[in-house]
Amino acid sequence: MLKIIKPYMMPIAMTLGAIFYSFFGSLAFLTPYLIFVMLFLTYCNLKLKEIRFSKLHIWLISIQIVGSLTLFFVFRPFSPILAQGAMICVLAPTATAAPVITGMLKGNVASLTAYSLISNLTIALAAPVIFSFVGSYNDLPFFESFLAIAKRVFLLLFLPFITALLLQKFTPKLTERLATFKNFSFYLWSLALCVVTGRTVQFIILQEGKNYNIEIIIAIVAMFVCVGQFLLGRGIGRKYDDTVAGGQGLGQKNTILAIWMAQMYLNPIASIGPGAYVLWQNIVNSYQVWLRRKTL
Repeated sequence: MLKIIKPYMMPIAMTLGAIFYSFFGSLAFLTPYLIFVMLFLTYCNLKLKEIRFSKLHIWLISIQIVGSLTLFFVFRPFSPILAQGAMICVLAPTATAAPVITGMLKGNVASLTAYSLISNLTIALAAPVIFSFVGSYNDLPFFESFLAIAKRVFLLLFLPFITALLLQKFTPKLTERLATFKNFSFYLWSLALCVVTGRTVQFIILQEGKNYNIEIIIAIVAMFVCVGQFLLGRGIGRKYDDTVAGGQGLGQKNTILAIWMAQMYLNPIASIGPGAYVLWQNIVNSYQVWLRRKTL
């Protein structure tokens, strides 16, 4: 039954979240815990000795940081909300599921896994600084806002990694046992997608001023940002004979984390950017997988 439903779980989860937005929106407090467990299970499968860093990874992480800030300053004169929505679509770290798609496309899974780790840990350090200047905490003194944001983001992204490493070192059998539950992440991801979709719809419906025009523009900009990142990542990856990993590393985002960060530290309406990005990146991935199978 799961094999039949799984390919359609993304639209099913988003539809359920949108229809029952009141219920799933009330579960928003669960989001960081769901993200934590998903990252933890991913890191339990991580073998540090297999991780190899390359110049490609430096290029990709530089684009994430510099590119996100560039888009923010480009769009800010038109709309601060649009600027935040575009920024978070680039700043968001690589999705934990990206290695799976990379494997389906016959790409370098080890390279993408290494970049996924770099991306998540770097954003854990960079996001509190960036959000302190451009987010909802920017009216506080920098150090105060930095600590307020870092406390949550740092723990959410670093603690699963550190916990997994400690378990691998001191209780390897338990870690191996936990690694067998990696498919459980699919259920957690589905629930998390319902929750963040419900929370986003809740913001849209309950907003005081109707901003439908800017919301549609944010979704359209997210589409161009999504396609642009996949193409740019593949272009850079091609120079290092790592085309697929480059595209997936830069283009496939942890959108659930991005939506949560936008709702917590930016204007909540900006979460429409990564919310729409969920759809666009799944369309791109579906097309890539279809094209790959067609050429076999």
